[in-house]
Amino acid sequence: MFDTLSDRLANTFKTLRGKGRLSEADIDGAAREIRIALLEADVALPVVRAFIASVKERARGAEVSKALNPSQQVIKIVNEELVQILGGETRRLRFAKQPPTVIMLAGLQGAGKTTLAGKLGRWLKAQGHSPLLVACDLQRPNAVNQLSVVAERAGVAVYAPQPGNGVGDPVQVAKDSIEHARAKQYDVVVVDTAGRLGIDQELMQQAADIRDAVTPDEILFVVDAMIGQDAVNTAEAFRDGVGFDGVVLSKLDGDARGGAALSIAHVTGRQIMFASNGEKLDEFDAFHPDRMASRILGMGDVLSLIEKAEQTFSQEEAAKMASKLASSKGKDFTLDDFLAQMEQVRKMGSISKLLGMLPGMAQMKDQINSIDERDVDRTAAIIKSMTPAERAEPTIINGSRRARIARGSGVEVSAVKSLVERFFEARKMMSRMAQGGGMPGMPGMPGMGGGPGRQKKQQKQAKGKRRSGNPMKRKAEEQAAADRREQAAQGGAFGLPADAQAQDFELPDEFKKFMR
Repeated sequence: MFDTLSDRLANTFKTLRGKGRLSEADIDGAAREIRIALLEADVALPVVRAFIASVKERARGAEVSKALNPSQQVIKIVNEELVQILGGETRRLRFAKQPPTVIMLAGLQGAGKTTLAGKLGRWLKAQGHSPLLVACDLQRPNAVNQLSVVAERAGVAVYAPQPGNGVGDPVQVAKDSIEHARAKQYDVVVVDTAGRLGIDQELMQQAADIRDAVTPDEILFVVDAMIGQDAVNTAEAFRDGVGFDGVVLSKLDGDARGGAALSIAHVTGRQIMFASNGEKLDEFDAFHPDRMASRILGMGDVLSLIEKAEQTFSQEEAAKMASKLASSKGKDFTLDDFLAQMEQVRKMGSISKLLGMLPGMAQMKDQINSIDERDVDRTAAIIKSMTPAERAEPTIINGSRRARIARGSGVEVSAVKSLVERFFEARKMMSRMAQGGGMPGMPGMPGMGGGPGRQKKQQKQAKGKRRSGNPMKRKAEEQAAADRREQAAQGGAFGLPADAQAQDFELPDEFKKFMR
């Protein structure tokens, strides 16, 4: 959704890099490009004006003029201002002192309230609560049935005494659900209300009546992130007509312009609390303004990636796999272990989405988008077509075995051969890293080995270097060489010498083959 905005901002910042000082013209030019990028992303005009005014004021101040790297300081300012218009700090749910906590969902028809009720119920259950979904949308055909199906898939309870399809009183259902929750000891009640195709008096009156009947602790306004400027107008109408405490963005995985997300918190004064970024029930989480700003600026979202990994992987299993890789050159790590790890990663979600959370991956957007998620399924099919003995010791897989595995998994024989070869290379590389040896073919950190041949070559070249006849110049050269040796001993990122040029860096051949 934010791809176009991210690209425009990245190009704007690229023009600022390399400048020792920023002139008024540089700041005005950058502000103009940022303004165009925001307007093209369908951000509300008042928000754009306030954002640009704040960025320009801070960019002309002392924090940029006295900075060692002014362009990076401007990026920092834009990041901080983005966080502010997205709501500032993360807003958490308020729970009632005496259960049940009542959460009412409001919004237009088609915004995704019913599906989101199931996602919220599943999320609350994972947090240790016992939620109850209440079907108060009795107008839309099959809305009650849909909520029942969603609740079953989410593994939570549902209260639906009326069949819906125009039959029943939604206000009475909402009122009765509170007593039902107390009797059955549910500590959170999620009320799914009816919507309309547009704002009208009947919709507002029904939502207000349900609000008065159940006195919700939180009213969440569910808005479709793909409807652009109209999302702000609808939010203002609901705020004035019914009132709400927080915003939930649905369909954040769409490819429409994401101006609603950047406008709604600033215009309404209500923070975005949750975001839904897919059709599956687990594609839903709390909204973090700072992480979203980082994604927009192409800095990734490592914290969310770590949280997903912690929810999916057990520390015990991770330690077990690490010990297998560290022992006997990784030969204890089998294809069964490889398959288990692959399935765990798959549980975290789409591979392309996970890669998109890594810093710097915005520059590889086209390659990430071209990833075929079915490759993981094909790899799993190949491994599952092997016998237990073949998975434990892939070296016994000969030509006839490869042909049998290929027939069983529906792939070419070459695909089986390629998988086995990549597995051996990957195991060798991961084993070396687990034992503290660094990546094959790369200069290692002190005491971690890696790339000895390359270091010898560099030493040999340095041996025949001529020294200056000028004593003062020779002393300066010796001091510079000593400084370089000290930096190299400390090591840079990933074990590279600190003076290594990023543009000269290449992945080792073993790693390239593994990534194919």
